[in-house]
Amino acid sequence: ANLPYVGAGVVGSAVGMDKAIFKHVMMANGLPVLPWLLVQSNEWHKRPHKVIEQVEAILVYPVFTKPANLGSSVGICKCNNRDELRTGLDEAASYDRRIVVEQGVTVRELEVAVLGNDDPVASVVGEVRPRRDFYDYVAKYISDDSELIIPADLTEAQSDEVRRLAVQAYRAIDCAGLGRVDLLLDVGNGRLYLNEINTIPGFTRISMYPKLWEATGLPYSQLLDKLIELAIERHEEKEQLKTTYKSTDDAD
Repeated sequence: ANLPYVGAGVVGSAVGMDKAIFKHVMMANGLPVLPWLLVQSNEWHKRPHKVIEQVEAILVYPVFTKPANLGSSVGICKCNNRDELRTGLDEAASYDRRIVVEQGVTVRELEVAVLGNDDPVASVVGEVRPRRDFYDYVAKYISDDSELIIPADLTEAQSDEVRRLAVQAYRAIDCAGLGRVDLLLDVGNGRLYLNEINTIPGFTRISMYPKLWEATGLPYSQLLDKLIELAIERHEEKEQLKTTYKSTDDAD
């Protein structure tokens, strides 16, 4: 259709969707992620004992099992022992042929709204405090008792670092227009880890993304205007690129 649209292109959207590829890209750019490993579901079904040995050799309980390509925390399990790991791997394998197994730590869940194309900017930092064991599907969509804190109770240095990492991650996957970057703050050692980027974040008036920008000083209506401007800007830049090539030999 060759029309302007809001948000990331194919590459940014695909990388943001795939938890394993996202982690690979973060690591390639020197950005922090929690220890993890990738399990193929067919390997799990064929050699379950070997897979469990591999997980236990690299990670310590608790761990999280996650389908590589799924959102809203569907299919994610927290596993505190070997039996729960088996259950978690079975659950994740029922949704995807690739499973991310990630180190579990006690964390604070932080979120940052990022806006822009080639020169993105980050909002204030927000925090999600789920009442459940972790921010799962029920906490996100069914229970209404999760606490959203804007701005998050962080030092200025911590906030600056969170925002810096968010922008770096956004650029690393070639995101455009908008994205919500989710990070984890280890309460034990204070380290920050990139968790994921949502390239199509919730956008109702009560969603975290517009709330973060509202707290930063950009009202909802102005945010919409800015997103439209960014979409048009991206489209116009694309239109300026060459789409054909004629060599000197062709000219002869």
